Amino acid sequence: MQLPKIPLEQWIDTFVTWLTENFSGLFDFITNIIEPTVDFFQMILTLAPPVITVAVISLLVLLASRLSVALFTLVGLLLIVNLQLWEQSVETISLVLTASLVSVIIGVPLGILAARKQWVQNILTPVLDFMQTMPAFVYLIPAVFFFALGAVPGVIASVIFAMPPTIRLTNLGIRQVPKDLIEAADAFGSTSFQKLFKVQLPLAKSTIMAGMNQTIMLSLSMVVIASMIGAGGLGDVVLQAISRLEVGQGFEGGLAIVIIAIVLDRVTQSLGNGKRKIS
Repeated sequence: MQLPKIPLEQWIDTFVTWLTENFSGLFDFITNIIEPTVDFFQMILTLAPPVITVAVISLLVLLASRLSVALFTLVGLLLIVNLQLWEQSVETISLVLTASLVSVIIGVPLGILAARKQWVQNILTPVLDFMQTMPAFVYLIPAVFFFALGAVPGVIASVIFAMPPTIRLTNLGIRQVPKDLIEAADAFGSTSFQKLFKVQLPLAKSTIMAGMNQTIMLSLSMVVIASMIGAGGLGDVVLQAISRLEVGQGFEGGLAIVIIAIVLDRVTQSLGNGKRKIS
């Protein structure tokens, strides 16, 4: 005897329809925040000619990281300009920065709250497990349904997919602060706010930055996938190459993505370590 199927599909469709009908104003509000943010990053990266922008970015990388990373940034970004993929790269970087910024703004406070309240961690843990194990393509469906096609659903899907590491490692970093330092802060009469910002967060900085690093890398991978829903950027180059079986074009797009990923990875690692070596 076969058991009747649970109408989970119908339940989800009904719930999504209810959200669309009752929270359209919220979705418009989110769109009105994300779109200008993406446009702002694109404007900053296109204010000057590509070569000048590359030089400025390389200088900023030198200030934040090592000389070798800055030289790689300079050569890598100039190669992207030479391959005539700068416009698509700017779109991708803008989407990644927006998704990462939103993830950090939401994720760090949630991680702090989870570290301070056990019941918050108990609630967040299964939610984060679900967010990290759900296939990335599944996030594109509700994102398109609520926000149509374009950059906004790509950013939303990227935030959902990429935010868990920031929450988890912020929580972990604060919980790993030695108890004797917390007791010393209490002994000196520190308030909860002072303990957080003068003891816990500074000592947890490297762990928190590791979470942000993972979030940026996951955002980049998801933004590429989001090209399927009109997010644009280098993902479009790769997607077109796949559909047309153009191996060379696909390699160029993939190489540009790799260069951007390495630069973002090395810079965030350097910021997390708090070290800068001229080497």
